Amino acid sequence: MISTTGIPPHQTAANSPRGHDNKEMTRMTPPKTPIRALAAALCLGLCAGAALARDTGYLFVSSENDNAVTVLDGKSFQVVKTIATGERPRDMKLSADRSQVFVIASNSERVDVIDIARLEVVRSIDVGEDPEMFAFGKDGSRLYVSNEEDAQVSVIDVAANKVLARIEVGEEPEGVLVGKDGSRLYVTSEVANMVHVIDTASNAILANVVVGNRPRRFADTPDGGEVWVTNELGASVTVLDAKTNVVKETVTFAPKGFRSDDVTPVGIAMTRDGKTAYVTLGRANHVAVVDVATRKVRDYVLVGNRAWGATLNRDESMLVVVNGLSDDISLVDTRTNKVLRSVPVGRVPHTAVIDD
Repeated sequence: MISTTGIPPHQTAANSPRGHDNKEMTRMTPPKTPIRALAAALCLGLCAGAALARDTGYLFVSSENDNAVTVLDGKSFQVVKTIATGERPRDMKLSADRSQVFVIASNSERVDVIDIARLEVVRSIDVGEDPEMFAFGKDGSRLYVSNEEDAQVSVIDVAANKVLARIEVGEEPEGVLVGKDGSRLYVTSEVANMVHVIDTASNAILANVVVGNRPRRFADTPDGGEVWVTNELGASVTVLDAKTNVVKETVTFAPKGFRSDDVTPVGIAMTRDGKTAYVTLGRANHVAVVDVATRKVRDYVLVGNRAWGATLNRDESMLVVVNGLSDDISLVDTRTNKVLRSVPVGRVPHTAVIDD
């Protein structure tokens, strides 16, 4: 079920990169070369490769209907490579050391791991039926994966490639968030209109909080004091107090020219200073720019069709919005709230991450 060899499924021990390197060393190194020097040379090559893989500027976009991740150059936004994945790739995140991209392949029931230096899938982790979203634990050693059809969250040991636990939650779980201190896990249930608050030490549910209609995804404030939840069929965001698990406030959206049924918030990204939240409004084809302190919408930005995912680059000068039905991404200047350009990507794009 789960490969523990570290060798990608499409490779064998004989043709793996490591095997190739060993053959090259045997051929090129004189027999009397000290083993320590040989190891140092190998380490030097590996370290150099790792260094090149950091902060590449690459923009990765998963495409549900292409079974692939599109890699764009961060300056020209030209396609660098299209990486084949399992079926229906969706949520993605960078590893803690930013050397890999983890991507959910929902219909293949796994997480594929892309090595950024090699731009290819190097291993896969079995995570159960119909996985959709996930979050890393605080130290990056665990994955928490929502399994929509099973109404569960799977707890995965990343290093051991195995399932540690399965937590029963409400029907159709999607959004997953680990709080800032790592002690709390938050999971949305789309059918129950709930957020489940789970203790990560015991995997026990601490609270079930009723929020808006069809809750989807999360963001939390930098101090960990608030958790924001998008409500797709409620045209709103629910603000939770992370200490008491009580609803503090509801932020509603009403861009001009759209019926309330068309306002379907899903994606959310919050700035590091906690002052601004960007909420994608789905079929309303806009992003709402929200003042976190006052809960007021400062602006609505017109983007592509069915604005879905949202992510900020490292200096937060640009917001990347994934448009699921126009098969593109919108690049928004966060200083002016203007779209700089739209970039075609794969069919039905889902999530974007930036290695910057």
